Amino acid sequence: MLLQKLTPNEYVESIFSINIDELRKRNIKAVITDLDNTLVGWDTPDATPEVMNWFKRLDEAGIQVTVVSNNNKARVLHFCEPLQCHYIPAARKPTNQAFKRAIAIMNVRIEATVVIGDQLFTDVLGGNLLGFHTILVVPVKNSDGFFTRFNRKMERLALHWMSKKGMISWYNNKK
Repeated sequence: MLLQKLTPNEYVESIFSINIDELRKRNIKAVITDLDNTLVGWDTPDATPEVMNWFKRLDEAGIQVTVVSNNNKARVLHFCEPLQCHYIPAARKPTNQAFKRAIAIMNVRIEATVVIGDQLFTDVLGGNLLGFHTILVVPVKNSDGFFTRFNRKMERLALHWMSKKGMISWYNNKK
């Protein structure tokens, strides 16, 4: 059922709510993360000091990171180069090619990797289709780029149905 493939394994307020020690205890060796509205606002060009610190803490825990974004190469490169992390731009999520490429780059298994993102129809669906552990975060900003606006409307509809069917308990229908 499609709604099950859209259901994240976890739902958290932000990347900073993810317990890095808990990831390490679960033998997580890698993170595949979205960029826009997951790490920073879609219109924020650079990593914030908090995001830089989060990357540093993951590195210290022995957890690799690859940023997998549907955005263009210039945007993703500008953000990722100072962080010295792997990245895959123009990923065409939820298709599986970029997710598979990310684990190949990091030389890890799906079971040792989590996928983090702010969208059901790209990040969560893409991760779930391949069997990753998926973590949905609240979008950093309430506004989105042009192409994401349609996805958000569909997302609210899916979340409403998932909540109504008792599949999730954390969705609040205020939006």
